[in-house]
Amino acid sequence: MTLNLTRYLTSTRMLDFNDPSISNLIKSRNWEDLNTFGRIGAVYDFVRNEVSFGYNIADTISASRVLSDGFGQCNTKATLLMTLLRGIGIPCRLHGFTISKSLQRGVVPELAYRIAPDDILHSWVDVYFEERWVSLEGFILDQGVLGALQTKFKDRDSLCGYGAGTNCLQEPNVEWTGDDTYIQETGINCDFGVFDTPDAFYVDHSQNFSFISSILYKIFLRHWMNLRVKKMRAGYVPEIPGGPEAAPDRNFSLKRVE
Repeated sequence: MTLNLTRYLTSTRMLDFNDPSISNLIKSRNWEDLNTFGRIGAVYDFVRNEVSFGYNIADTISASRVLSDGFGQCNTKATLLMTLLRGIGIPCRLHGFTISKSLQRGVVPELAYRIAPDDILHSWVDVYFEERWVSLEGFILDQGVLGALQTKFKDRDSLCGYGAGTNCLQEPNVEWTGDDTYIQETGINCDFGVFDTPDAFYVDHSQNFSFISSILYKIFLRHWMNLRVKKMRAGYVPEIPGGPEAAPDRNFSLKRVE
């Protein structure tokens, strides 16, 4: 049976590919002149490296807001990636999860880490390519941050911390080759399944911050975290008491939905 892909090409409040900032970007980069493989790769590389790793005010902001910020984390970068893909006619959907907060240690200051929720809302993008769904998650860390971690921990491959959750730190599969890409996969501890849009995902799921924690995050903590990420990109990786953990050796089964 042929898959109806129309539902994976629509715009929404968050996937606002008709916003001038998005449509003008697509036009200026000439992405639509490329073949399907090249389109996906060009957009993926843009989101991975030209949109820095960082923390926005909320997961539910629109793609045009992420683009304006110039930075994002897993959820907001996923929104931007989906929007750009749909804007050039590539079907895609969202796969929602939670990850262990230990993956964020080193980025989240120790004082705040102690009171952070154990489970952090997480997502990646499934793109339809060559009649199959391919999972894209390796776009989260820009090469500046990833390179700093590779240099800091040059003698190890397994790392859980600083925004990375991987067993192949020195050679992570983050480049677009037509197959799945990952950089935080080992931190996953709950799989929510797939959603047509991020808008639908956030109707059902939200980060379990208390009211006070939410306010502190928006006006103070995220700026502190972004400063730490900026320092990491410059080569200074903050120490974690006791050192970072290895990525957990978990037997985690993803919900593979066709």
